[in-house]
Amino acid sequence: MAQSKSTKKIFNMAYGLGASVVILGALFKIMHFKIGPLTGGVMLTLGLVVEAIIFAISAFEPIEDELDWTKVYPELADGQSLGKKGKEAAPQDAQSMLSQKLDSILKEAKLDANLISSLGDSIKNFQGAAEGLTATSKTVSSTNQYNEQMSMAAAKLESLNGLYTTQVENAGKQADLNSALVENSQRLQEQMQSLATNLSSLNGVYGGMLTAMSTK
Repeated sequence: MAQSKSTKKIFNMAYGLGASVVILGALFKIMHFKIGPLTGGVMLTLGLVVEAIIFAISAFEPIEDELDWTKVYPELADGQSLGKKGKEAAPQDAQSMLSQKLDSILKEAKLDANLISSLGDSIKNFQGAAEGLTATSKTVSSTNQYNEQMSMAAAKLESLNGLYTTQVENAGKQADLNSALVENSQRLQEQMQSLATNLSSLNGVYGGMLTAMSTK
């Protein structure tokens, strides 16, 4: 078999090389190429000769053995063909074999109706537990959402507390400012009264001086 494959490979290589020589010869002939003594006619002749030799050698190429398909498909040995009955019987036989195989597998695995029923009950119980887990998951999600809302409310309350503290401080500063303004107003009023008294005294002095100057 290995010798047959190697021989076939050699012949394939020879076919390819011979065909390439013919193509080169045709190219030289069509394009009128010339490389020294190798003209188009010479190359074409050389290629055709090589191809003829290869075809002559191919006559001695070993013939591959035909495969005996009867070993794979025994029905071919008798020359029988699957007719309509065979086509109808084949699915039934396959179904019967499949049923027998399934029964055998169930028997080997020790699977019976009670075990399958128990498995069904377990699946139902698991489904009920899964639904309970889903409800618990929703409760946890709602609790987390409530905690987030409470955290946000606490943050806003803290912000309002800070704002109120700032307003109280500003109100205290405003009260101090108003008190200082009142004190300054009182001082200004006292100074104005003192100024008025001084002006009145000064007017009296000036009046006395004018009276004295007039009598002289």
